[in-house]
Parts: sequence; structure tokens; C-alpha cells
Amino acid sequence: MPKRIGRYTIFLENKPSITGNAAVVGKKEGEGPLAHEFDKIHEDEFLGKETFEKAESELVKDAVTRALFKADEKPEDIDCCFSGDLLNQCIGSSFGLREFGMPFSGLYGACSTMALSLALSATLIDSGALESAVASTSSHFCSAERQYRNPLEYGGQRPPAAQWTVTGAGAAVLKSATPDNPRVNAVIFGKIRDLGITDVNNMGAAMAPAAAETISAFLNDTKTSPDDFDLILTGDLGKVGSDLLKELLIKENNIDISKVHNDCGIMIYDAETQDVHAGGSGCGCSASVVCSYIINKLRKKELNRVLFVGTGALLSPTSSLQGESVPGIAHGVLLTSD
Repeated sequence: MPKRIGRYTIFLENKPSITGNAAVVGKKEGEGPLAHEFDKIHEDEFLGKETFEKAESELVKDAVTRALFKADEKPEDIDCCFSGDLLNQCIGSSFGLREFGMPFSGLYGACSTMALSLALSATLIDSGALESAVASTSSHFCSAERQYRNPLEYGGQRPPAAQWTVTGAGAAVLKSATPDNPRVNAVIFGKIRDLGITDVNNMGAAMAPAAAETISAFLNDTKTSPDDFDLILTGDLGKVGSDLLKELLIKENNIDISKVHNDCGIMIYDAETQDVHAGGSGCGCSASVVCSYIINKLRKKELNRVLFVGTGALLSPTSSLQGESVPGIAHGVLLTSD
């Protein structure tokens, strides 16, 4: 049964297992340093569909199908699917998964949604309420640009702090504890933090305070230090947000994570050869990295303890046009090799 440790962290006594995982991405992501980790690289940004939104639904459908196959599960075996995206009413997920016949819970945590879906899946399985679950998330560069900024035809210039929304989706199948699979040991649900950032092209700075608070709270609750982890992974602050995160942790909590920190938005693209400015972003960014490279490394025991902290900017086009600042959120999941 789940048990609270400290003020915010939930320890999962039975450590639910990740029995299948998959990540599918677009052409640009397939040109990055993690290309060999992805299950499928789609060269066509439309994925054979008429619109970018339908293409995104196809991405999440593909990722979930592959994850279920790897786990040797059928949709009817799954007790609930937790999934979300950046589109209005989470249509990327709901339209992509409507044919599966699985119980479905649509989530919105912005770019933190992969961590949120993993955390909810694992907690409900550990409680005994579910036997199995699917956690998935997606984003698409072109659908996100239309949703949050301007259609691509507008041709607006991107400032240096801007990040590139990943075209990709990730999915993980979770079940009650089974041997020889990565586990979810603990989760922490973050609090909303607002630094007062109003620049919608500087999401990294908007999300960094929430990431700092969640990381410090987890370390405090569990009486651990950064040295106790192989990796403290954020997703996705990019270069600007990652630098601010490390600065905030040292200044406010005297915590130095620089030796073990990396960020999904930095990992997925090559900053030297790919024009992505501050790095990658979008729900599909951390989903693609965690559901391929990270879980694969845990499965091979090349990583043993990873604190994955998904970060999200809780804005909408309406809130931005009304002059609102951009609140941030960060949820954490402790992933282990056994």
C-alpha cells in the first residue's frame, strides 16, 4: 500500500513494474543523438493523415500499441489508461485511443504529463485499485504552434530562450510488481509555483521554480542527497531553465545537483547541429526520452536510481492574451532498476 514519507512524498511498498515501454518520434527527433533508442521514426510529419492534430493522435496510438505488444498485453487487459497532451480537451490522446476500448483518464499537466501519468498509474496499482495501467503522453511541433502561438505560415521569429516542441509520444505499461523489470518506488505531486514570467517563449524560466521545489521536497522527505541517484532528470526545462534550476537549488536550499542532473529538452536534440535554440519541450519530449533511453537503461541496469521530475507550464492562449503570468508545476517519480 502507498505510504507517505515526510510531508509530500508517497512511498510505493510493492514497487509497481514497467513491463513494456515505447517511444515514437518525428523526423527532426530522429536526427538527434537518441535516434537509436526510439521504436519508430516517422519521416512524414502528417503520418499519412490530413491534419497535424490527427497526426498527433496517430503518434500516441502508435506508442501505446507498441508498448502493449512489448508487455504482451491486450487493450482489454488494461484497467485504465492515463494520457494527455497539449491540445484543447486533450484530443490528441482521446481521439488516438478511442478505438482501444480501455478505461481512460485524460490528464493535463502540460509538459509534466508523462511524470503525472506514471505517478497516478503506479500509485493506484500499489493501492490495489488497479492491476494494470498505461501511462502515455504526446505532442507535435506543428499542432502545438497552432495551439499556443501562430500557424506555421505566420513565419514568426523565435527568440533565443524559446524551445522546440517535440513531435513524439511515449507510453509505458505498468503492472503489479514483476521480476526483471524497472520499478516505480516513490512519487511526489508538485505544487504550483509562479515566478511571474509572462514571456510565453521562456517556458524554462517559468517552470524552474516548481522543479526546484519538488526536488528539494523529495530529497528532504526521503533524507537523501543528489549523490544517492545516478540521475536527476528534469523534463523539460531546456538550457535556460536547467541553468536557473541549479542556481535556485543552491541559493535557496544549498543543494548542488550539477554532477547528476540532465534534462530531456537538452538530451533529445543536438544543440550544435540542430536549430532548437534553448532545447526541446512539449509533452512528447520527456515521454520520448523516458520511455526509450531512460527505461531501457534501467532495464539493462546501466542506470539504477533515476529521479524523474516532469515540469509543466500551466498556461493557455487565453491566459496569455489576458496578460496572465505562467505558473509552473513539477511532479516526481523515482524509477529504479529493481
